Amino acid sequence: MSGNDKAEVTLFVCTSCRRTLDETETLFDHPGEAIHAAMEARLADEPAIRVEAVDCLAVCKRPATVALSGDGFWTYLVGDLTAEANLDEIEAATRAYLASGNGIIPWRERPVSFRKGVVARMPPLPGRARPAAATPNSTIRNKEAAAS
Repeated sequence: MSGNDKAEVTLFVCTSCRRTLDETETLFDHPGEAIHAAMEARLADEPAIRVEAVDCLAVCKRPATVALSGDGFWTYLVGDLTAEANLDEIEAATRAYLASGNGIIPWRERPVSFRKGVVARMPPLPGRARPAAATPNSTIRNKEAAAS
């Protein structure tokens, strides 16, 4: 965490995932390599976001895979991503993740690939959870909880 207590998050991109390019499963590529390079360039303007290549996120059946993680944040593991179709969505989700303050992006605000491709969402380590940023949904839930 930086001195101003602004959250810092990391987008991990699996660069070892292999995507099969033919029926014989003899031709393949590594889609995470292109995603990693593109996200480094696209997110370079936001110092609170790091982009890291990872050798393996162990979701080999759903290439390419990324993880969003931060101290006190929920962690998302998302698969079935490609540089050809999902760069805008990965960038948008990463920026929304940082802005959330705790890693929970409201369902309706998630890009489609982050609704359909979620492999797992893991809670922060005990005692490390950050309070949620105010969203319309969280405000409604908080009012409902206070009324009960």
